[in-house]
Amino acid sequence: MKRLYPNQPIIGVGAVIICKGKILLEKRKNEPGRGKWTIPGGLVELGESAEQTVIREVKEETNLEVEHPKLIDVVNNIISDRNNKTKYHFVIVDYFVKLKGGTLKAEDDAAELKWIPFREVEKYDLTKSFRDFFKRNRQILEESNSCP
Repeated sequence: MKRLYPNQPIIGVGAVIICKGKILLEKRKNEPGRGKWTIPGGLVELGESAEQTVIREVKEETNLEVEHPKLIDVVNNIISDRNNKTKYHFVIVDYFVKLKGGTLKAEDDAAELKWIPFREVEKYDLTKSFRDFFKRNRQILEESNSCP
């Protein structure tokens, strides 16, 4: 499936992991949004549920094991080029997940990982879709905790 100038929307997932008043963010290694901060996540593979995807993607990108995905939000990420042609079109299903284990380590698509206090999140160079998500859901996120 081609990501750049796709023929149809691409379905992805995002994982919201919160521990002790901090949210886990990753600095993207690849486009779209290379160098910007967002939550871990990735694309749903054929035959895989969105819930299975979020668990797999967290492991691949952060080396953490998570469980019990709970739907939080659905985000549309549509990026057009200068000619107003759709360059990227993702529908991202965001889940709150519970930490199960593992040792934090940036892998796969993650250039860097950080636990960031909520009051500092908006100071980071965030992807537009994550910034919008964070503003819409901040209160719910601040009341959550995924620590074991």
